[in-house]
Amino acid sequence: MDFKNLVIAIATDDGTTVSSHFGRARFYEVLNFSDGKVTKRERREKAGHHSFGSAEGEHEHHSGEASDHRHQTMVSPVLDCQAVIVRGMGQGAVEHLRRSNLLPVLTGLHTIEEVIGAVAAGSLDNDPQRIHQHHGQH
Repeated sequence: MDFKNLVIAIATDDGTTVSSHFGRARFYEVLNFSDGKVTKRERREKAGHHSFGSAEGEHEHHSGEASDHRHQTMVSPVLDCQAVIVRGMGQGAVEHLRRSNLLPVLTGLHTIEEVIGAVAAGSLDNDPQRIHQHHGQH
């Protein structure tokens, strides 16, 4: 996919690095691209495991109504974007992003500046091997 003219959200904890875990990230860095250049950048609050008072070890891969509500709350700030970039997430989050018409992009890049460079170069990777495998998943 060509990302050079899209609005993308990058899951982050600090506005500099790409989060390794979608459910734990505290923010989205939202970037508007036009011809591979950032034309607008803003940080948005993102709900995550820290927002729901979940027990230690609970991840976004759980199914059911409560999980759907958590995913919807996490995704709602970026429904105006076309893609969400993160270094890792569970299968449940991947599926919820797709149902919300957002492309989940799992990358090995560590910084937002690296993502910007990859978008400009047309070389942003999407590695499905970065989907977290949790207990009970096959």
